[in-house]
Amino acid sequence: MKLKIFGSLILLLFCSGLYRAQLTVHKLVSAGYVYQNGSFGELGGKLLFLKNDDFIFRLGAGAMLGSVDGKFAVLPKVQGDILVNFERNVDLYHSYYFLSGAELTSKYIAPKIGFSLFGLIDLTGGYAFPFGDKGLNGKEMKGLNVNVTFNVPTVLIHDLLN
Repeated sequence: MKLKIFGSLILLLFCSGLYRAQLTVHKLVSAGYVYQNGSFGELGGKLLFLKNDDFIFRLGAGAMLGSVDGKFAVLPKVQGDILVNFERNVDLYHSYYFLSGAELTSKYIAPKIGFSLFGLIDLTGGYAFPFGDKGLNGKEMKGLNVNVTFNVPTVLIHDLLN
């Protein structure tokens, strides 16, 4: 019971902090390529939290789809990113952001850094640290992690379809 009350208080504090910060939330559909000891396609969605164009926060969830040792595999993934642009008072020309974040799957955690063009195309690299001994279909999921991701705002998709 105490744990439920504590969790509710933390959630309430977090939500009230977001309300005061006046963050704008945008939904994104993402698709891309992931190299993690094999080639994977990635499909998912992200929430972009925006207060100004200097710092952008993103949270996402998706699935990595690929063939590992001749067997089809699906690996769920959650991730968080912070995008930073150090140019002040330049709203229209924010064409690039430095990106730092991490992704977490059921098999590994991978801190990453990179850059993003217009916040729509991400190029990142990092290193994966595996959980447990089993791996994915017997293949260990550790080492170099490279991501190329395209993020499309749902508003853009809606406008294109109408």
